[in-house]
Amino acid sequence: MPLRPMTRDALLSAFSGESMAHMRYLIFVNVAEREGFQNVARLFRAIAHAEFVHARNHYDRLREYKEDFKAVSGTPAGPGNTSKNLELGIMGEEYEVNEMYPVYIEIARFQGDGAAEKSFRWAYEAEKIHAQLYREAKGYVDQGRDWPLRGKVWICPTCGHTYVGEEPPEKCPICGVPREKYVGF
Repeated sequence: MPLRPMTRDALLSAFSGESMAHMRYLIFVNVAEREGFQNVARLFRAIAHAEFVHARNHYDRLREYKEDFKAVSGTPAGPGNTSKNLELGIMGEEYEVNEMYPVYIEIARFQGDGAAEKSFRWAYEAEKIHAQLYREAKGYVDQGRDWPLRGKVWICPTCGHTYVGEEPPEKCPICGVPREKYVGF
């Protein structure tokens, strides 16, 4: 199915936003490590990978597109210490969950683009988890403590589902990928 303009614009915006989130979180890794929050640094690194997965999925749906575009995508900016960076992460993830992806899912559904709808839905489900993990980590950082990570942060390489624990789930609850495919941080 050829891309329709509204779905194309949503994909381009989502690709841009996820790409910026990926880079922003990698920058935040360095700050967290410098401040001694090694587990928070691992969380940022893992979620940066999930954002890469989302950007890749959106970009893959743009396969037929071959024009220059100007990215129109918001991002919480103004890097600071780890607490502030977690707050920026929470702001970005909550925007995606509460504003961006619900609308993009409806656009893709309305225009009958199942591949775009799936890409948006997968990202939407993972972003809810990211916001919750960032809120949890921020509570510890604001007390001057590192996030008490037990096990690893696991990322599904297909949809970006994020799980914390000794082992990832038997299969991804979002896309069905088997446990063996998850990437651990």
